[in-house]
Amino acid sequence: MTQLPGLLDTEAIRKDFPILDRQVHDGKKIVYLDNAATSQKPRQVLDALNAYYERHNANVHRGVHVLAEEATALYEGARDKVAAFINAPSRNEVIFTKNASESLNLVANMLGWAEEPYRVDRETEIVITEMEHHSNIVPWQLLAQRTGAKLKWFGITDDGRLDLSNIEEIITEQTKIVSFTLVSNIMGTINPVETIVRRAQEVGALVCIDASQAAPHMVLDVQALQADFVAFTGHKMCGPTGIGVLWGRQELLEDLPPFLGGGEMIETVSMHSSTYAPAPHKFEAGTPPIAQAVGIGAAVDYLTSIGMDKIAAHEHAITEYAVKRLLEVPDLRIIGPSTAEERGATISFTLGDIHPHDVGQVLDEQGIAVRVGHHCARPVCLRFGIPATTRASFYLYSTPAEVDALVEGLEHVRNFFG
Repeated sequence: MTQLPGLLDTEAIRKDFPILDRQVHDGKKIVYLDNAATSQKPRQVLDALNAYYERHNANVHRGVHVLAEEATALYEGARDKVAAFINAPSRNEVIFTKNASESLNLVANMLGWAEEPYRVDRETEIVITEMEHHSNIVPWQLLAQRTGAKLKWFGITDDGRLDLSNIEEIITEQTKIVSFTLVSNIMGTINPVETIVRRAQEVGALVCIDASQAAPHMVLDVQALQADFVAFTGHKMCGPTGIGVLWGRQELLEDLPPFLGGGEMIETVSMHSSTYAPAPHKFEAGTPPIAQAVGIGAAVDYLTSIGMDKIAAHEHAITEYAVKRLLEVPDLRIIGPSTAEERGATISFTLGDIHPHDVGQVLDEQGIAVRVGHHCARPVCLRFGIPATTRASFYLYSTPAEVDALVEGLEHVRNFFG
């Protein structure tokens, strides 16, 4: 068995994830390499969800009976856990949404409806990048169409990094918001946050960071990032689907208008007008994802017990090994950085002229789960002149043996297609 420095005790960790023992296609043990799409869930999270529904299920904030008080304590306790996990200055800066897409749409709509000095209009500019997930492209396109603002973006270099050579031309005095991914979901590129934030601050622009591919894999410190908003999702970090997070600076959340109206986000309501509750409830209209919040709280507990620094070291070792092994495969081309430095645990590639969908199907027959397509990042595929990619993505339970299985699987793909 291949031994790499910095690896976690994956044998012990994998026992927490029952699905990893699953067999598919006539007894083949599953090799799960689609973690950038969604991670698997440990028993600790599954147990927390079951316990909530079996013992504490009720609506939050409104009832005075025992179940309502218990549900509220669990829900708000999850907010405390997430705030500590990302080093938020205040728990009131943590807003629960249904996913990162909703978090990013929330920011875009707040700015579209805001008063000065935050308002986005036809005199202002919005800046994104060519490597964004569609969830960090489409909301800004919609905002630009609605307000007349100009949408601008950073391009990508041939080695899969942001081209910041014209940063002073892209981020100008007219820029109101700069929104970009911390880690690319298709190429794994880790972007230079400090450089982009520094320029945005020079011109007085707000900064929104999509941390969906960062929060599960590395220490996420919102104070160190110095951004104004940070979005991520629960289902990629051992939590359930249906729960996302938006962190925002307290003073901004106080000044900006809500996106959705309804129960719980109000202070007073008459037939003529309404006033709003303070953040975070101002942005959490209606019955929130209570069980899902309990689940992300349990996921935070689980990841924290292992240590995000140790998880990052493990994934770096696995990714370094995977890059080395994949580059040994004839006709394989990695899209993005071809080294393990300054990249996350996600590798996209093409294999000669074999279509990625065919690659994925043959790998699946061997029990190897990867993602194929444009990964909701079609502009990246257009930039590199390819129809799609095959993507392998790793997590804290990934092993060198699974990398070896992928490489062997790709040799089978090559032989299958001659």
